[in-house]
Amino acid sequence: MLQEQVLQQHEAFLESLKHRFLDDKRKAALAKFQEIGFPKKKNEEYKYTNLAEIVNKEYNFFPKKEHNVSKKDLDALHIGEENFDYIVFINGELRKEFSKISIENVEFLSFNYALNDEKHKEVFEKYFNTITHEDNPFADLNLAYCKYGFFLHVPKNTVIEKPIHVFYLSQNQEENTFYNTRNLLIAEAGSKIEVIESHHNFDDTFTFTNSVTEIFVYPNAKADWHKLQNDSDTSYLVDNTYARQEKDSLATVNTFSFGGKLVRNNLDFIHNGENINSFMNGITIINNDQLVDHHTAVHHNFPNCESYQNYKGVYNGKSHGVFNGKVFVDKIAQKTNAYQQNNNVLLSEGATIDTKPQLEIFADDVKCSHGCTVGQLDDEALFYLRARGISKNEARALLLYAFAHDAMQNIDIEPLKLKVSKLLAEKLEVDIEF
Repeated sequence: MLQEQVLQQHEAFLESLKHRFLDDKRKAALAKFQEIGFPKKKNEEYKYTNLAEIVNKEYNFFPKKEHNVSKKDLDALHIGEENFDYIVFINGELRKEFSKISIENVEFLSFNYALNDEKHKEVFEKYFNTITHEDNPFADLNLAYCKYGFFLHVPKNTVIEKPIHVFYLSQNQEENTFYNTRNLLIAEAGSKIEVIESHHNFDDTFTFTNSVTEIFVYPNAKADWHKLQNDSDTSYLVDNTYARQEKDSLATVNTFSFGGKLVRNNLDFIHNGENINSFMNGITIINNDQLVDHHTAVHHNFPNCESYQNYKGVYNGKSHGVFNGKVFVDKIAQKTNAYQQNNNVLLSEGATIDTKPQLEIFADDVKCSHGCTVGQLDDEALFYLRARGISKNEARALLLYAFAHDAMQNIDIEPLKLKVSKLLAEKLEVDIEF
């Protein structure tokens, strides 16, 4: 159903745009999507993730703009970031009355504004859609339909002291709604920036969010992007994030997946210089029939670079987890240090995990390791805690909390670290004072 809608609605979507300089690229992307279509289970990359539930629904491509979101509703979503900046999108549109932007000397704009401003045309031609995968139908679909999202260009040697929280809210939609959000972050040489991204559906109708994020990190710059995924059971999210790093840069993507009916995270790091550091961390805690799928890739194209991947999963009910991490080491990428680990705990007989860490190494002077574990809780550790008067349920929750907690050690934002810790405790039903 959705595939037919995608083709039928495109002309009306183009007519709704104020500025049309991307029309040719949009039409070409739609043609590519039409040729490939949505991935099916016979596609090796989607072998364990059945998208039928998403694509067999009908969606509204033009969300209602009216909403009843209150400041109280938004306050409940904040993570204690009184000193943060934040930008709020409701039903696709930037809402200035809910946003707080105090940054100076930085182009901090909504994607839609930048898209319709002639002075940013040169920036779009240089960066926009230049590092997405050619064989990713979701990236093609996003290009064909993207309109709303977050755009930030951080100038050279500019340090953004306050983290920026980007909220995407959907509310007051009577039909299933299709969103194509687009984020573009450019961190020039010597700059520093931290972004938090979260999506929230307030309705009983379904949302399908197809998101693409492109991150460009220049020499000696540091860019951290934290994805806080704790949405309702009426939300689907396919997230495609690409980060290209230049020499001497550091970039981190942390992905915390606690909610949503089906979540697919595609994450690609591209190394474009020496002495690069890349960090990918993830925590997944889900229940019932939820599915979270992490697909990561790091492309080591130059010598003397490091990448670190640490993903933890806790699965209950009939939930399903997927981890497929890839590390590619080019023949010239000597002295590469790449670490990849995926550890999982299954709490019920109905929970499943498919994990496949992979290395493709064409250099001979490297340190690369990968591994995965799948199992239950350690009986000896459980016995140790119970012998000290701790109940079985509390001991179990404490062990799970400790198991997952080490995947968030490199978070520099204290309110975010506290929020994730509280969500961990809440999901695991453990009483911990923070």
